[in-house]
Amino acid sequence: MKIGFIGTGVMGTEIINNLLKHQEVTVYNRTKAHAAAVMENGAKWCDTPAELTRQSDVVFTMVGFPTDVEELYFGENGILANTHAGQYLVDMTTSKPSLAKQIAKEGTKQGAHVLDTPVSGGDIGAKKGTLTVMVGGQKKDLNTLQPLFEQFSSSVQYFGDAGSGQNAKMANQIMIAGTMLGMSEALVYAKAAQLDLQEVMKTLQSGAAENFSLGTYGPRILEDDYTPGFFAKHFLKDLRIALEEAQKMGIKVPMTREATRLYEKLVNAGYGNDGTQALVKLWWG
Repeated sequence: MKIGFIGTGVMGTEIINNLLKHQEVTVYNRTKAHAAAVMENGAKWCDTPAELTRQSDVVFTMVGFPTDVEELYFGENGILANTHAGQYLVDMTTSKPSLAKQIAKEGTKQGAHVLDTPVSGGDIGAKKGTLTVMVGGQKKDLNTLQPLFEQFSSSVQYFGDAGSGQNAKMANQIMIAGTMLGMSEALVYAKAAQLDLQEVMKTLQSGAAENFSLGTYGPRILEDDYTPGFFAKHFLKDLRIALEEAQKMGIKVPMTREATRLYEKLVNAGYGNDGTQALVKLWWG
Protein backbone atom coordinates (compact mmCIF):
# COMPACT_ATOMS: atom_id res chain seq x y z
CA MET A 1 0.00 0.00 0.00
CA LYS A 2 1.16 3.52 -0.80
CA ILE A 3 0.85 5.59 2.39
CA GLY A 4 0.20 9.34 2.45
CA PHE A 5 0.14 11.36 5.66
CA ILE A 6 -1.07 14.96 5.98
CA GLY A 7 -0.02 16.79 9.16
CA THR A 8 3.45 16.76 10.69
CA GLY A 9 2.77 18.26 14.10
CA VAL A 10 3.98 16.91 17.43
CA MET A 11 1.91 13.73 17.19
CA GLY A 12 1.92 13.29 13.43
CA THR A 13 5.70 13.46 13.24
CA GLU A 14 6.20 10.58 15.65
CA ILE A 15 3.49 8.46 14.03
CA ILE A 16 5.11 8.99 10.64
CA ASN A 17 8.52 8.06 12.05
CA ASN A 18 7.08 4.77 13.28
CA LEU A 19 5.41 4.08 9.93
CA LEU A 20 8.71 4.78 8.16
CA LYS A 21 10.29 1.84 9.96
CA HIS A 22 8.09 -0.45 7.84
CA GLN A 23 7.37 1.29 4.51
CA GLU A 24 7.66 4.45 2.48
CA VAL A 25 5.46 7.39 3.50
CA THR A 26 4.66 10.50 1.48
CA VAL A 27 3.80 13.61 3.48
CA TYR A 28 2.25 17.05 3.17
CA ASN A 29 2.07 19.89 5.68
CA ARG A 30 0.99 23.50 5.25
CA THR A 31 4.45 24.60 6.37
CA LYS A 32 7.05 22.45 4.62
CA ALA A 33 9.75 23.32 7.17
CA HIS A 34 7.71 21.52 9.84
CA ALA A 35 8.07 18.32 7.82
CA ALA A 36 11.87 18.46 7.88
CA ALA A 37 12.22 15.94 10.71
CA VAL A 38 10.27 13.19 8.94
CA MET A 39 11.87 13.98 5.59
CA GLU A 40 15.28 13.50 7.20
CA ASN A 41 14.03 10.05 8.21
CA GLY A 42 13.08 9.20 4.64
CA ALA A 43 9.58 10.56 4.11
CA LYS A 44 8.85 11.86 0.61
CA TRP A 45 7.26 15.26 0.07
CA CYS A 46 4.13 16.19 -1.90
CA ASP A 47 3.36 19.80 -2.79
CA THR A 48 -0.41 19.58 -2.33
CA PRO A 49 -3.02 17.46 -0.54
CA ALA A 50 -4.60 16.77 -3.94
CA GLU A 51 -1.38 15.33 -5.34
CA LEU A 52 -0.80 13.23 -2.24
CA THR A 53 -4.36 11.90 -2.35
CA ARG A 54 -4.20 10.92 -6.02
CA GLN A 55 -1.07 8.82 -5.55
CA SER A 56 -1.91 7.12 -2.21
CA ASP A 57 -3.80 3.96 -1.32
CA VAL A 58 -4.21 5.13 2.28
CA VAL A 59 -4.41 8.79 3.32
CA PHE A 60 -3.91 9.58 7.01
CA THR A 61 -4.78 13.08 8.21
CA MET A 62 -3.89 14.63 11.55
CA VAL A 63 -4.35 18.39 11.69
CA GLY A 64 -5.32 20.95 14.31
CA PHE A 65 -8.98 21.94 14.30
CA PRO A 66 -12.29 20.79 12.78
CA THR A 67 -12.13 23.78 10.42
CA ASP A 68 -8.78 22.45 9.15
CA VAL A 69 -10.30 19.00 8.66
CA GLU A 70 -13.27 20.44 6.79
CA GLU A 71 -11.06 22.49 4.48
CA LEU A 72 -8.73 19.58 3.88
CA TYR A 73 -11.47 17.15 2.93
CA PHE A 74 -14.09 19.37 1.32
CA GLY A 75 -11.93 22.11 -0.22
CA GLU A 76 -11.91 22.60 -3.98
CA ASN A 77 -8.51 20.89 -4.24
CA GLY A 78 -8.97 18.75 -1.18
CA ILE A 79 -9.06 15.05 -0.48
CA LEU A 80 -12.64 14.23 -1.47
CA ALA A 81 -12.23 16.02 -4.79
CA ASN A 82 -9.30 13.75 -5.60
CA THR A 83 -10.14 10.43 -3.96
CA HIS A 84 -10.77 7.23 -5.87
CA ALA A 85 -12.72 4.03 -5.34
CA GLY A 86 -11.02 1.56 -3.03
CA GLN A 87 -8.92 4.22 -1.29
CA TYR A 88 -8.77 4.42 2.52
CA LEU A 89 -9.24 7.83 4.17
CA VAL A 90 -8.29 7.88 7.85
CA ASP A 91 -8.75 11.04 9.90
CA MET A 92 -6.76 10.89 13.14
CA THR A 93 -7.55 14.47 14.16
CA THR A 94 -9.62 14.87 17.31
CA SER A 95 -12.63 16.46 15.67
CA LYS A 96 -16.42 16.65 15.66
CA PRO A 97 -18.36 13.38 15.40
CA SER A 98 -20.79 15.11 13.03
CA LEU A 99 -17.93 16.04 10.69
CA ALA A 100 -16.61 12.46 10.76
CA LYS A 101 -20.06 11.27 9.68
CA GLN A 102 -20.15 13.84 6.88
CA ILE A 103 -16.73 12.78 5.57
CA ALA A 104 -17.75 9.13 5.68
CA LYS A 105 -20.99 9.84 3.81
CA GLU A 106 -19.26 11.74 1.00
CA GLY A 107 -16.29 9.40 0.81
CA THR A 108 -18.51 6.32 0.62
CA LYS A 109 -20.41 7.86 -2.31
CA GLN A 110 -17.11 7.80 -4.21
CA GLY A 111 -16.24 4.27 -3.22
CA ALA A 112 -13.66 5.20 -0.59
CA HIS A 113 -13.34 3.55 2.82
CA VAL A 114 -13.48 6.13 5.62
CA LEU A 115 -12.45 5.78 9.27
CA ASP A 116 -12.29 8.30 12.11
CA THR A 117 -9.43 7.22 14.37
CA PRO A 118 -8.38 9.76 17.02
CA VAL A 119 -5.64 8.61 19.36
CA SER A 120 -4.60 8.94 22.99
CA GLY A 121 -1.21 8.61 24.64
CA GLY A 122 0.44 11.97 24.06
CA ASP A 123 3.82 12.68 22.54
CA ILE A 124 5.45 9.90 24.55
CA GLY A 125 2.98 7.30 23.31
CA ALA A 126 3.42 8.54 19.75
CA LYS A 127 7.21 8.30 20.02
CA LYS A 128 7.16 4.84 21.60
CA GLY A 129 4.48 3.55 19.23
CA THR A 130 2.14 2.74 22.11
CA LEU A 131 -0.85 4.94 21.27
CA THR A 132 -4.44 3.91 21.85
CA VAL A 133 -6.54 4.23 18.68
CA MET A 134 -10.32 4.75 18.87
CA VAL A 135 -12.05 3.73 15.66
CA GLY A 136 -15.33 4.64 14.01
CA GLY A 137 -16.39 3.36 10.59
CA GLN A 138 -16.77 -0.08 9.02
CA LYS A 139 -15.19 -2.95 10.96
CA LYS A 140 -13.97 -4.62 7.77
CA ASP A 141 -12.01 -1.49 6.88
CA LEU A 142 -10.36 -1.53 10.29
CA ASN A 143 -9.46 -5.18 9.79
CA THR A 144 -7.71 -4.29 6.53
CA LEU A 145 -5.69 -1.47 8.12
CA GLN A 146 -5.01 -3.16 11.46
CA PRO A 147 -1.39 -4.00 10.52
CA LEU A 148 -0.74 -0.30 9.85
CA PHE A 149 -2.25 0.81 13.15
CA GLU A 150 -0.12 -1.73 14.99
CA GLN A 151 2.99 0.03 13.73
CA PHE A 152 2.33 3.01 16.01
CA SER A 153 -0.10 1.76 18.67
CA SER A 154 -0.50 -0.84 21.38
CA SER A 155 -4.30 -0.80 21.48
CA VAL A 156 -6.86 -0.43 18.70
CA GLN A 157 -10.48 -0.31 19.84
CA TYR A 158 -13.48 -0.38 17.50
CA PHE A 159 -16.57 1.54 18.67
CA GLY A 160 -19.03 1.44 15.78
CA ASP A 161 -20.14 3.47 12.78
CA ALA A 162 -18.65 6.75 11.58
CA GLY A 163 -18.26 9.29 14.39
CA SER A 164 -17.97 6.63 17.10
CA GLY A 165 -14.21 6.99 17.31
CA GLN A 166 -14.60 10.72 17.88
CA ASN A 167 -17.21 10.15 20.58
CA ALA A 168 -14.87 7.73 22.35
CA LYS A 169 -12.15 10.37 22.19
CA MET A 170 -14.49 12.91 23.78
CA ALA A 171 -14.98 10.52 26.71
CA ASN A 172 -11.20 10.25 26.89
CA GLN A 173 -10.74 14.02 26.92
CA ILE A 174 -13.40 14.46 29.60
CA MET A 175 -11.48 12.02 31.80
CA ILE A 176 -8.17 13.78 31.13
CA ALA A 177 -9.71 17.15 31.98
CA GLY A 178 -10.46 15.83 35.45
CA THR A 179 -6.96 14.49 36.02
CA MET A 180 -5.31 17.68 34.71
CA LEU A 181 -7.35 19.80 37.12
CA GLY A 182 -6.70 17.36 39.94
CA MET A 183 -2.96 17.32 39.30
CA SER A 184 -2.76 21.11 39.19
CA GLU A 185 -4.70 21.60 42.41
CA ALA A 186 -2.78 18.84 44.18
CA LEU A 187 0.57 20.44 43.33
CA VAL A 188 -0.68 23.91 44.26
CA TYR A 189 -1.93 22.58 47.61
CA ALA A 190 1.27 20.64 48.33
CA LYS A 191 3.40 23.66 47.47
CA ALA A 192 1.35 25.91 49.76
CA ALA A 193 1.78 23.33 52.52
CA GLN A 194 5.56 23.51 51.93
CA LEU A 195 5.84 19.81 51.10
CA ASP A 196 8.59 18.30 48.97
CA LEU A 197 6.86 18.18 45.58
CA GLN A 198 9.06 15.39 44.25
CA GLU A 199 8.13 13.24 47.22
CA VAL A 200 4.47 14.17 46.87
CA MET A 201 4.44 13.04 43.24
CA LYS A 202 6.26 9.82 44.07
CA THR A 203 3.77 9.08 46.85
CA LEU A 204 0.67 9.89 44.79
CA GLN A 205 1.88 7.77 41.90
CA SER A 206 2.33 4.78 44.22
CA GLY A 207 -1.23 4.88 45.54
CA ALA A 208 -4.84 5.30 44.48
CA ALA A 209 -4.15 8.78 43.04
CA GLU A 210 -1.91 7.34 40.30
CA ASN A 211 -2.76 8.70 36.85
CA PHE A 212 -1.23 9.45 33.45
CA SER A 213 -1.38 13.23 33.81
CA LEU A 214 0.57 13.30 37.06
CA GLY A 215 3.11 10.73 35.93
CA THR A 216 3.71 12.35 32.56
CA TYR A 217 3.26 16.06 33.16
CA GLY A 218 4.01 16.44 36.88
CA PRO A 219 7.78 16.02 36.39
CA ARG A 220 7.72 18.53 33.53
CA ILE A 221 6.02 21.11 35.74
CA LEU A 222 8.69 20.71 38.42
CA GLU A 223 11.35 21.20 35.75
CA ASP A 224 9.53 24.33 34.51
CA ASP A 225 9.07 22.53 31.19
CA TYR A 226 5.90 23.60 29.39
CA THR A 227 6.82 22.39 25.92
CA PRO A 228 3.76 20.78 24.33
CA GLY A 229 3.23 17.07 24.32
CA PHE A 230 -0.26 18.30 23.52
CA PHE A 231 -1.06 21.97 22.93
CA ALA A 232 -3.27 23.74 25.45
CA LYS A 233 -5.15 25.39 22.56
CA HIS A 234 -5.91 22.00 21.04
CA PHE A 235 -7.13 20.62 24.36
CA LEU A 236 -9.44 23.62 24.67
CA LYS A 237 -10.77 22.79 21.22
CA ASP A 238 -11.47 19.22 22.36
CA LEU A 239 -13.27 20.35 25.50
CA ARG A 240 -15.48 22.70 23.50
CA ILE A 241 -16.42 19.83 21.19
CA ALA A 242 -17.22 17.67 24.22
CA LEU A 243 -19.50 20.38 25.62
CA GLU A 244 -21.22 20.78 22.26
CA GLU A 245 -21.84 17.04 21.95
CA ALA A 246 -23.02 16.78 25.56
CA GLN A 247 -25.54 19.55 24.91
CA LYS A 248 -26.84 17.68 21.84
CA MET A 249 -27.33 14.58 24.01
CA GLY A 250 -29.04 16.57 26.74
CA ILE A 251 -26.53 15.71 29.47
CA LYS A 252 -24.70 17.95 31.94
CA VAL A 253 -20.92 17.75 32.37
CA PRO A 254 -20.10 20.42 35.00
CA MET A 255 -16.49 19.36 35.53
CA THR A 256 -15.81 19.55 31.80
CA ARG A 257 -17.44 22.98 31.69
CA GLU A 258 -15.16 24.18 34.50
CA ALA A 259 -12.10 22.70 32.77
CA THR A 260 -13.12 24.53 29.59
CA ARG A 261 -13.41 27.80 31.50
CA LEU A 262 -9.92 27.36 32.99
CA TYR A 263 -8.29 26.40 29.70
CA GLU A 264 -9.98 29.37 28.02
CA LYS A 265 -8.43 31.56 30.69
CA LEU A 266 -5.04 29.93 30.07
CA VAL A 267 -5.21 30.35 26.29
CA ASN A 268 -6.45 33.94 26.59
CA ALA A 269 -3.46 34.66 28.83
CA GLY A 270 -1.19 33.74 25.92
CA TYR A 271 -0.29 30.15 26.81
CA GLY A 272 -2.14 28.36 24.02
CA ASN A 273 1.06 27.06 22.45
CA ASP A 274 2.27 25.64 25.76
CA GLY A 275 1.52 22.08 26.76
CA THR A 276 -1.61 21.21 28.70
CA GLN A 277 0.49 21.09 31.89
CA ALA A 278 0.71 24.90 31.71
CA LEU A 279 -2.67 24.95 33.45
CA VAL A 280 -0.77 25.20 36.74
CA LYS A 281 0.40 28.67 35.66
CA LEU A 282 -3.05 29.96 36.56
CA TRP A 283 -2.02 29.47 40.18
CA TRP A 284 1.71 30.00 40.40
CA GLY A 285 2.64 31.89 37.25
